Amino acid sequence: MQKNYMMNANDVADELGVSKGYAYKLIRQLNEELETSGYLTVSGKIPRAFWEKKFYGYQNTVQTA
Repeated sequence: MQKNYMMNANDVADELGVSKGYAYKLIRQLNEELETSGYLTVSGKIPRAFWEKKFYGYQNTVQTA
């Protein structure tokens, strides 16, 4: 299964078990947070890496040898 870089409302709703309307509300809130941090956003979508960091505490780490 290939994971896309961006999550849409259907992805968020499925992940949390909430309605699509509530998923859009969460995406708007997260996009506002990204915008205040200086990032560009796409309406109705959220980067999967940011999502995982906010909801699960995951962070992508790059290790060098």
